Amino acid sequence: MLDAEVTVPVDPGQAFAVLADGWLYSSWVVGASHIRQVDPGWPDVGTRIHHSIGLWPLNARDVTTVRDVDPPRMIELEARLWPFGSARIMLELTEIHPHTTHIRMTEHAMSGPATLLPSQLQRVSLKPRNQESLSRLAALIVGRADESYRAKGPM
Repeated sequence: MLDAEVTVPVDPGQAFAVLADGWLYSSWVVGASHIRQVDPGWPDVGTRIHHSIGLWPLNARDVTTVRDVDPPRMIELEARLWPFGSARIMLELTEIHPHTTHIRMTEHAMSGPATLLPSQLQRVSLKPRNQESLSRLAALIVGRADESYRAKGPM
């Protein structure tokens, strides 16, 4: 399968909580460098993260919008980068065992030059970047779970 995937040792609600914190977006999305604003209500449908991509001083400002959401199972985003177009990003969270969540990420160009590439070629070219993004996301999820465990102490 060409989708990027990762498994984390937490339940879907804990994993989704990291996705629901829009201020963490640049911590796990490869290429996002700075969060300027997160709309109130994120991640409700239609809310946006206003971010920059690239390295300073050659960065560009743009937005990522929630297209659909079903917490804690799924979030669908539209990431823009004018003038290059936009992409649809789907993150699906599935509990595979108690306290174990599988996360799958798929991305497809919606507009711009990348839409000229066949879907399979898009997926092959995006998989390394998306796999790195999921690796970063997994580290944040596990780190938050560890912090929560330390704060509560052993049960």
